[in-house]
Amino acid sequence: MSMKIDPRTVQQMLQLQLYEQTNIFSSVSPYALGRSASTFAGLLEEIVRLETVTEPDPAPKSSGSGLVGQAVPHPSLSKPTTYDPLIHEAALKYGVDAALIKAVIHAESSFNPTAQSHAGAKGLMQLMDGTAKALGVADSMDPEQNINGGTRYLAALLAKYNGQEAVALAAYNAGPGRVDRLGIATERDLRAHFDRLPAETRNYITKVLDLKETYKV
Repeated sequence: MSMKIDPRTVQQMLQLQLYEQTNIFSSVSPYALGRSASTFAGLLEEIVRLETVTEPDPAPKSSGSGLVGQAVPHPSLSKPTTYDPLIHEAALKYGVDAALIKAVIHAESSFNPTAQSHAGAKGLMQLMDGTAKALGVADSMDPEQNINGGTRYLAALLAKYNGQEAVALAAYNAGPGRVDRLGIATERDLRAHFDRLPAETRNYITKVLDLKETYKV
């Protein structure tokens, strides 16, 4: 009995292999250096706990589509954004590539600070209420708080998954609990279980990695 595989899934998996070959994936995490592993681990444990309490297997938060809030014209990819100072401050504070932060914001909210998904994710980096609470974010619609909290969360995921950006992005979109339940901890695991992730998450990973390359100086 033959198994049919969606050609789009095959294309996305090939893209992930290309990213690995061009050293986007790193075997040594730059995000874990100089960071408190216990602090990041505790943060993620709290977020996973809140995720499990609210919904055993949550659907990925909608990114970029189905958002409500003040419409903001999309900035040219070649120009600085209003939030660049906040992005660079958070990048330095948490040791995360500014281009990656900007790519996540682009994919999550199209730079709309009042964006809210139907799933309840809010602000520039689309933080769920439970995640925001664990990150100490009082107002997810405040750009400074949202970018600081979202970058802190992204840094924790990068540290957890040893700097493997695609795996961290899968967890950012679908939740670390779901990614862990699928047995995904490395880029090899991600390729092996890629078709088990929601279509939105598969698209999200490739979109953010593409955008990161676009935003690199």
